[in-house]
Amino acid sequence: MRYVGKLYRPPSEADALILQATIGCSWNHCTYCDMYRDKPEFKVRPLAESLEDLAGAAREAGSHVEKVFVADGDALVMELAHWEPILEACRRLFPKLRRVSCYATATNVLAKSDAELRVLREAGLALLYMGPESGDDETLKRIAKGSTFAEHAEAARRVRAAGMELSAIFLLGAGGVERSAEHAAGSAALVTAMDPEYLSALTLTIVPSTPLAKLAGRGKFALPAVDHLLGELRTFVAGAAPTDALFRTNHASNYLPLGGRLPRDRNKILAVIDGALAGDIALRPERARGL
Repeated sequence: MRYVGKLYRPPSEADALILQATIGCSWNHCTYCDMYRDKPEFKVRPLAESLEDLAGAAREAGSHVEKVFVADGDALVMELAHWEPILEACRRLFPKLRRVSCYATATNVLAKSDAELRVLREAGLALLYMGPESGDDETLKRIAKGSTFAEHAEAARRVRAAGMELSAIFLLGAGGVERSAEHAAGSAALVTAMDPEYLSALTLTIVPSTPLAKLAGRGKFALPAVDHLLGELRTFVAGAAPTDALFRTNHASNYLPLGGRLPRDRNKILAVIDGALAGDIALRPERARGL
C-alpha cells in the first residue's frame, strides 16, 4: 500500500485494511482540525493506483482482510466511476470481506442522488462515519463545519434510506465556554434526528497552528473546564434518543471512557458520569490523553 502524509481512521477500524483512495479532505476548513493540513491540495488518487494497491494487499494478506476503510478525510466525495471499480475489486480480492467504510460529510451525502447512494450500498459500501461535532447551528458556523443541523439530519435520513449504517461523531467542548449548554443540548437533539447505529463522543483538543488555536490565543475561544465537559457529556447522554445506538467514548481524547447502548443503558451510563463528577470514579490522566 502507498500512503501520503499522516493517516487517520476511526478506532473501530483498527483491524481494517486502509486504502488511501483520496488524499486530504475536500472541505478542510474546520477550525479545530489539523488532520489534513499537511495535504492542502485535495485530490482523488488515480484509480489505477488504488486498484494496484488493492491487488498488492490481496497478494500479501487477501485471505485475512475482513474490513476495508477507504481514506482520507471524506472519501465519499469520489464519483461512482471511482467507487464502483474499487468496491468491485474489494469484493473480488478479499473472500472474507465483511464491510467497506469511509468518512463522509453531510455535503458529500447530499451531493449524491438517492440512486447513487443505493448503488454504492449494493456494491458493498456498508458504513459511513460522519462527524457533525455539534447540533448547535451557531457552533457549527463558528467551527466552519460547512453544514447545518437540518442538513446533517437530512443526510443521515438518506444514508439510512440507502441501507447503509451510520456512525455519528460529536465533539465535547466544540461550543467553547460561551455555548457549552447549547452545544450539548443541540448535539443530543441531532443524535435523535440522525438516529445512527453507532455513536461516539470525543473531546476537543486545541491543536497548535489551527484557526481555533489562533482564536484561543486572542481570547476569543476558551475550552470548558473538565467538570463542565463532563456536564456536556451528561446532557448529551440524557437527551439523545436514537432507536438503538452503540455508544462509545473510548477515543484517547476523552477523560471518561464509557460504553453501552442508547437508550437502553442510559441510566447506567449517567450513573458513571455522576460518579466521575462526584470524584468517586477516576478520570483518564492528562498525560494519557491524545488525538
